[in-house]
This record gives sequence, structure tokens and C-alpha cells, in this order.
Amino acid sequence: MHGRPRRPDKPEDAAAAEAKAAKLRDLQAQVLHNHHSRTYTKEALGLSFKLLEINPEAYTAWNYRKLAFQHNIGELSEPEAIKSAIDDELRVVEVALRQNPKSYGAWYHRKWLLNQKLAPVDFKREFGLLDKLLKVDARNFHGWNYRRFLARFMGVPEEEELKYTIDKISDNFSNYSAWHNRSILLSNLLIKQSKGFESKQKIFSEEFELVTQALFTDPSDQSGWFYHLWLLAQTSSPENPQLIASWPSNGSNLSLSSLSSICCYSLKEGILPIVLYFNEPVKGLSSSSVSLNSDLVVSKNIQWRPLSVTDSGHSNCWVTYLEVSNLECNSLQQFSVEVSITNSDEIVSRSGSNYNCPVHFSFTFELSNNDSTAKDIDPIHELISWDFSEPLLSHVNPSCICFEQLKITNSLVHKESNWHLERLSDEIDLFRELHDDNSKFAKLTLARLLLACAAIKSRGSSLVERKGYCEESLGLFNDLIDLDPSHKRYYEDERSLVLMDQLTCDMEAFKKYCSVKALPKLAPLNHVQLCRLSLTRIGFAERLLWVQMLDLSHNNLRSIEGLEALQQLVCLNLGNNQISSFTALEPLTKIISLKVLDLSCNEIGTHPIDTTRYICPSPFSHRVEACEAFEECRKKNINVEEFWDAILFFKHVNLVQLCLEGNAVTNKENLRTLVVTLNPSLKWFDGKFVH
Repeated sequence: MHGRPRRPDKPEDAAAAEAKAAKLRDLQAQVLHNHHSRTYTKEALGLSFKLLEINPEAYTAWNYRKLAFQHNIGELSEPEAIKSAIDDELRVVEVALRQNPKSYGAWYHRKWLLNQKLAPVDFKREFGLLDKLLKVDARNFHGWNYRRFLARFMGVPEEEELKYTIDKISDNFSNYSAWHNRSILLSNLLIKQSKGFESKQKIFSEEFELVTQALFTDPSDQSGWFYHLWLLAQTSSPENPQLIASWPSNGSNLSLSSLSSICCYSLKEGILPIVLYFNEPVKGLSSSSVSLNSDLVVSKNIQWRPLSVTDSGHSNCWVTYLEVSNLECNSLQQFSVEVSITNSDEIVSRSGSNYNCPVHFSFTFELSNNDSTAKDIDPIHELISWDFSEPLLSHVNPSCICFEQLKITNSLVHKESNWHLERLSDEIDLFRELHDDNSKFAKLTLARLLLACAAIKSRGSSLVERKGYCEESLGLFNDLIDLDPSHKRYYEDERSLVLMDQLTCDMEAFKKYCSVKALPKLAPLNHVQLCRLSLTRIGFAERLLWVQMLDLSHNNLRSIEGLEALQQLVCLNLGNNQISSFTALEPLTKIISLKVLDLSCNEIGTHPIDTTRYICPSPFSHRVEACEAFEECRKKNINVEEFWDAILFFKHVNLVQLCLEGNAVTNKENLRTLVVTLNPSLKWFDGKFVH
């Protein structure tokens, strides 16, 4: 229970616990025996009741009672007898909930009983039970989930449930579950445009006033701050998903070697990636929702793939790969590609909003006979050095260096909302008045409000005012790092996002970090250098889709999530950061053009227990072809159990140059053999030529 201190155990408590455990083991054995023998007598059910009375978390006992109920109810025909059997089961649940009001099994069993719909439900009894439990613990989320279930079951209007949340919040501003339920109900009512909920502006203005009362009443309580954060998200983002960037960009001309066009290194492999980047995670991209037209022969079954997947299949970034390797070009030949996204019910955000902003863009690419015959010859035949800073070359036309990607096309996003800005500005003024230098919630909320205003300003042309918001939020995150060191890493990540935003939002300012690298037989590569900025994470990757050489060395990067969107990336420097494992590099396995990788002086292999190896959400750890890589390494006497994460990474990259020196993992025997075995195209390893 919340707020109840634990008391130390006494000697007699240990003896009682031992006796209870012995009784539990005996009851469990008897219930399992009855379960396996399908014994559903009154005595057998009594034993399961005794077990659940002591331990409501005995899931097998709940499943046994379900089977017994289904068996015994089939032998009853009288409505009163059926109702009596249901009441008996409901009483068992109530006894279990007295023992543990947060028992998953007990709450699920009660829902299951009601869903059988074998007798009329006594809703007065059900809501009465809930009232008792929520008086004991108003934040019991199991009870709130059950209340939502009951409301749907009996058709209680959501407006009525909304009034109930305000009653609970009035009793106690600290009732997080009531605030959470209110956000769910309001979302549903606004989506359905229910009577009285047609105007978001009116509703959210009232909600801001409500939560502000709670925040100023008790600034140290978290519940209201979280609800304010939810309101902020609803106020500062467009209602529908938007396409905010693409590669190739509209009107661009790509080639492998022409100095008058944009270099597309993947054309060497006969592949042309098309990247679409949305402002929020979406799903539903397919050949029917996104149309491709070209003078190439394009398959009707174009596969759009998410590059970073959430648990629900949504992703900000989607890619498809056009196969151009079979084209026969006797001379220089140009091909065109058109991409169109219309209003589509198929493309849906996590909130359920449909994509409704039609977009059309086109680009061209050039192929010559030399390009098609150079597939097996890698142009990177010299050791790439990162110690350079070349300005834009005089003979290179700056227009072909795709800096226009830094601009988010205004037609692709909603126009600036005056109400949103006014509302957020009022909130900023309000929180500046909250003079509490030690309130981390006030500082964090103010920083988020400032960034929300900056995000809206980025859709217009108010760069000066926008930079002011970013500068103030940076100061707040620096204060929070000192004020709340236990959450230091979170604040550092948020500060990094603000820095990335500042660096990339203004094309003219960003150009000082950009240069070009000329390689023989290749068009110039776009180079961006973001070193020594104390970055801990990557942000605003949609503004870097055009980058081919990226230097992120001498930062504090722990994660490189977001780089998977950079499908044109050929060379990447991650030296002198804080990357601790090969599993953290999984985004790089999705970049088809990556050839040069510098990982020197990180922390790979430093930690004796690398938790990312075991808490790894990576889907690539389950691919079928990984088994072939394991067998290949076993033939070289490589310890697969020790190096499985390295094997899975190097199996899915195709590098020409790699630097790992300065990592503890390089001291392990057979690592070099592993890397060379899985990357037969590797020419340089730690600065030395691979024979």
C-alpha cells in the first residue's frame, strides 16, 4: 500500500512464515492433484478456496476454478442455482481481494465471470465493492481498470465517469489513477466529438485551469504534473500525423560518380533507398497507401519497412528499396521516380489519427555502364582519416549538396496555431511566477513548455524567438542535473535533444558544421562534424537524412537510436563516447551504405555484467541466418556463447574499415578472427591493412 512503512521482522514472524509456507505447499499439491485428475467436487473446490484465501497469486488455482465452474454449471438448469454458483465464485474473489487488493488473478477471474453472461449482474454490488476498495487505496489501478470494464459492460456514459474522476480528484489531488482515467475518458470523448466536447480549445483551457489549481496547492505531488504533461502533449502537437522529411528530396538528382549531382553510394550495390520520416510513429504504409511511379519497371508489391519499431508496429521512419541492379545502361541514362501519399485511412498514428495531408515529390537518378560494372570494386581503397575540415569545394555546386533537407517544408505541417501559442505562453508566465528554485517538477514543466513553443515556432519563421526558448530550456536542464542527480542521465538526454535542435534548425548556422569529402571515382560526400558537444543521444535525425559522413566523436553517447534513418551514411565516427555493448549498435545494421566505422575508445567489454545483453529488445537477435554465423564462428574455434552479441552485429554489416582500439573487448582472444570472418570485405582493422 502507498505510504505504509515496512516494519522489521520479529523472530516469531519467521516461525509463522515457515508454518504458512508448509501449509501452502500441502494445499498446492492437493489442488494440482485435483486439477490433473479433473476432480471438481465440493471438497476439491474447498481446497482451492483455502489456497486462494492464503495466496491469491496462485494462478493455477484460478484456472482450476474456471474449469470446475464450466463443468459444474453445465449440470445446472435452474436460474436460481446458476445465480447461486456465480455468487459463490464472486465471494471467493472478494475474499482474495481482502488478502491482496492488487491480485491480477482475482480481478481477471471476476471479469471472466461477468463476461460469461449467465445471470443478470448486480451492478450496485459491483460498484459498492469498488467504492470500498478505492477508499482503502484510491490509487489502486486494478480497481480503476475494473471500473472502466464495468462502465463499458453496463453502458455508463463516459460523461458520467468523467464526473466521477473530478469527485475523486476533489477528495485528493494526489490521486494519480483518477487523473489517468480522466485523460483516457477525455481522449475518447474528443475523438468521438461528443456533445459538449466539440471544441478542444475550450476543453483543454478548462483542464489547464483545473490542474494548475492542483499544482499550486501541492507543488511537490507528482500526479498533477504528469497530467499537465499529457495536456501539453495534446496542445503542442498537430492532431494528425505529418510527413516532415524524405530522402531523396523533391527535385534532387542522384548518381554514383557525377560531380554535378548528389552522391548515392548505394547505387553501387544496385539499390536505391527511399525514406519517409513522420513527426510521430505511424503504421500502415504499403503499396496501396504510398504510390510509386517511375520509368523503371517497379514491382506492384513494394514493401515499406519500419526502421525503428515500437511494440505496436508504429515507426517514425519507413523505407523501401528499389532494385536497380538489373538495368542495362550502354551510356549515361537518367531515370525518374515519383512518390505520392494521398489522404489514407491506412496510415494511422498511435492515437488513432489518420494521415490527411497529401504529398507528392519526385527525383531523378543517373546510371552509366561504368556504375554497373563497378559493383565488385569498392571506391574506398584508402584509409579514411577524420582529421580534416574541408570547406565546400569551389568546383562543387552547393545546390547539389543537399542542404535544403534542413528545411521542413511548411506545406507539410499545420500552420502555426495562435491558440496553442497563447495557451502555452500563459502557462510559461504562470510557471515563471512559481518561485521555487528547488522544485524539479516546476523546472522540468517550464522547460517542456518552452520546447513546445519552440516546436511550434519551427513551423514558422520566428527563429530568433525560437532560439530564446531553447537557450532558456538548456539552462533549466543544467539546473536539473545539479538539483536532481538521481535522474541526471534523463536530463542529459533531454539537453542533448535541445542541442541537436539548435544546431540543425537554421540552415545558415548549421553550414559551419558541414563540409565535403572528395574521394576518387565518387561524387563528393556530405560531411557533418558534431564533436565535443557533450551529446548523450541523437535527435532530429530527419534533418540529417542527406548526410554521408558523420563525425560524432568525443561526445558522451550511450545510445545511437535514430541513426538508422540515415540510409546514405557511408562513414561514421563514434570514437571517444560511452557505448558499452555491441547490442547498442543494432541501428547500424539497418544502414545499407555503411562502410567505415570508428568505435575507438568506447566502453565495449568494460562492464563485467553487461545488462544490455540480457535486457535486449533487439529483433535482430532472433533472425534465422544468425545460426549460420554461429556455425561459421565455431569452425574457427570462436566461443559463440561469449561473443554472440558481436557475432549478430558483424554478421549484418558490410564494412571496409573498422576501428575498435581502446575498448576492453579488444583484449579478448579471437575477436579479430571473428570480425574478419564475418566481414570478408574488411580492408583495414584498427588502422592496419587486413591481409
